[in-house]
Parts: sequence; structure tokens; C-alpha cells
Amino acid sequence: MTSPLEATDPYGRLIVAIAQGRDREAFAQLFQHFAPRLKSWLMRAGASAAAAEDFAQEAMLTVWRKAELYDPARAGASAWIFTIARNLRIDSLRRDARGIPDLDLSEIPDPPARPDDVLFAATAAGRIRTALQTLPREQAEVVRLSFFQEKAHAEIAKDLGLPLGTVKSRMRLAMTRLRTLLGDLS
Repeated sequence: MTSPLEATDPYGRLIVAIAQGRDREAFAQLFQHFAPRLKSWLMRAGASAAAAEDFAQEAMLTVWRKAELYDPARAGASAWIFTIARNLRIDSLRRDARGIPDLDLSEIPDPPARPDDVLFAATAAGRIRTALQTLPREQAEVVRLSFFQEKAHAEIAKDLGLPLGTVKSRMRLAMTRLRTLLGDLS
């Protein structure tokens, strides 16, 4: 038994035919009728021509896939199809409003080192080791704790049992001497 709405709505009958037998001819008729109307309606609603075309095609594809969900007693074919298109557009606008997720750049591998950079780094490291060996033991120790063990000056002062001012003075003297010895590395 058919509902009264189904009997009076020729497009509803086409959707039922798609649901019952995957009727390609019925779908072609629906597509020919609704796709241009959907596109025009979506463009009037603010979608670009390309986006409106995509939404219209996606809506019609949804009609094909979900025709069995159509209930002629609840809505006419036109209302059902336009609601599908409207919901697709709303979903797209919501996705766009969230924006593009931030990329975690920490997972991108570093580019391989160039051979001349590797050579320069090795040469510089050797020169720095040599320069550090020329420092007085107290200054070298403060530099080592600060730069190689990444300790704060206050932490170094506590570890060595020295006043903070002494640690800072030793660091300043060491850096002045290292700049003089390694001036061309910067």
C-alpha cells in the first residue's frame, strides 16, 4: 500500500524505485531535475559555483546511497533532497570554522646535514675543545656546568658552594677569553 504523499509526488516514487531496485533510470531523472536546482539554491546561499556543484553532486550521491531511508509520509522528495544538501553545506562550514589543525612540526625529520656543514661543525668543535683547555680550571668548570649540563648560574653556585657573583664573574671572564680565541667562528 502506498502513502497518499507517495502517490502524488512523482519524485518520491523515483526515490522509492531507487530504494527498492537500484533503478538507474529513476536516479538519472532525479539527478537531471534536482542537481541544477540544488546548485542554483546553494549559490544563492553563498557557496561558490564549484562548491555548489560539489555539494549538489554529493547530495545526489547520498540520495542514491540512502534512498531506503526516505519516508514519503514524513517529507516530500524535494524537501528531503534539499535538506541533505543543506546539511552537507552546514557540515562543511563547521569544518572550515574549526580551521586547519596545527601541524606538529617536531615530527618532521630534520633535513640531512650537508657535508660542508658537517666538516665545519667538526672543525669548530675541535677548536672549542682546545680553547676550553686553555681556560683556568675554575672557569672551565663553570662553562662546562652551564653549557654542557645546562645548569642555571644559581644551581652552579649551590653545587660548587660559591657565591652567585663569583660564578657570574668566572663565566664572564671565560666567555671573554673564548670570544678572543674563537672570534672567527661566529
